[in-house]
Amino acid sequence: MKQKFLFDLLPTIIVFFIVSIFWVIFGTSNIEIFYLLIGLILGHFFLDLDHVIYWFYRKTNTDESRTIKNTLLEKKDFKSFLKLIKAARTSHDNLIFHHYFFQVSLNLISLFIFISSSNAFCLSFLLSINLHLLTDEIRDYLRNPKFLQKWLFAREERQLSIKSLKNYLIIFNIFFFIFLFLLVKSKT
Repeated sequence: MKQKFLFDLLPTIIVFFIVSIFWVIFGTSNIEIFYLLIGLILGHFFLDLDHVIYWFYRKTNTDESRTIKNTLLEKKDFKSFLKLIKAARTSHDNLIFHHYFFQVSLNLISLFIFISSSNAFCLSFLLSINLHLLTDEIRDYLRNPKFLQKWLFAREERQLSIKSLKNYLIIFNIFFFIFLFLLVKSKT
């Protein structure tokens, strides 16, 4: 469990070290690096709220929802809760934040915020949300492109072809690296 958890956090940890190294070199204050860390961590877990919304508001009467309510609300067992989120990842294919429309909107909002702000927490929070969504997409594209297509375009009659998914991922990776550059540049 710990290894899988750390593996899921690995891209976020790498981004933290890359940005921190540049910021330390250019004399950014420690409090800004702290805001960077908090923003990256909270942004990483923000997308997992999708599963909570699914269990508590969209599919409240399933056995899975009852198990979650028991685990989280009554027992306060957060470790088991995280395990259940990871286990549910392959069965939840109709989520709000794990959708192309959310990703397009997020990137447009991110673009405006990255251009107009230098707040370390806000920028790192947005970058981490983008990173989490991209890593989920890349992982599913490499393992099972059909499944990626299914959850990324849930509720849509027309979907991108499997061949076009690669271009879709390239475009959003380019956006991510632009945002990463702007984050590093925001304090240098």
